[in-house]
Amino acid sequence: MVGPKLPARQYCLLMRIEKVVDLSVTIGVGTQIYPGDPAPHLEVHSTIERDGFNLLSVGMGSQTGTHVDAPYHFEENAPRIDDVPLTRFVGPGVIVDATDAGARGRIEWRHIAPVADQLEPGCIVLFHTGWSEHYGTERYFDNPFLGAAACRELLARGIRTFGIDAINIDETPDEAHPGEGFPVHHLIAEAAGIISENLTNLAAIDFERPLVSLLPIALEAADGAPIRAVAMKIEE
Repeated sequence: MVGPKLPARQYCLLMRIEKVVDLSVTIGVGTQIYPGDPAPHLEVHSTIERDGFNLLSVGMGSQTGTHVDAPYHFEENAPRIDDVPLTRFVGPGVIVDATDAGARGRIEWRHIAPVADQLEPGCIVLFHTGWSEHYGTERYFDNPFLGAAACRELLARGIRTFGIDAINIDETPDEAHPGEGFPVHHLIAEAAGIISENLTNLAAIDFERPLVSLLPIALEAADGAPIRAVAMKIEE
């Protein structure tokens, strides 16, 4: 049964966005990228002086800056970014404090246990590692990462959207650290889930039950897309 429609003013008084926290890095010539990915290229195409309007030509990879991965990123027959229901990208946020994980440290269930009672299908789990403070440096590639066992438990509880303030939710391989073959990417992709990486400013979410938005650019048939990630405090 549908209840009576509220007047617009009364509805606005019932629900108001009190605070918006930007969780995104800026995309520009200095944006740090995953090794081997295409570097962003921004070039002035039109100017007011010459053409009567300003227009920027933009080139970048689908995983540039703060972005989301579609399941197709790691599974050939999985949904691409424009196939994923938009409900995957918006939901109540659950912040996991993993700031003690450290360089190439594994995020385990002990990090998640303090907020386990908040976990329910539709939540967006954000791993706060503090690693975004190393953004723009070589140390950024020595990121903490989510352990496969903890990931499996989250998936079993119905979580399908994950985010981290680091370049990779898995260990980032290099010559000294071969990594584990991206197990978490595969687990989440197999469950038709979503991963957001290169988040920042998670410490600024100083309120309970933030509404998190990770809505992507609607790139056709893509493996992922840049986003403007935000966390909102809703006053009801």
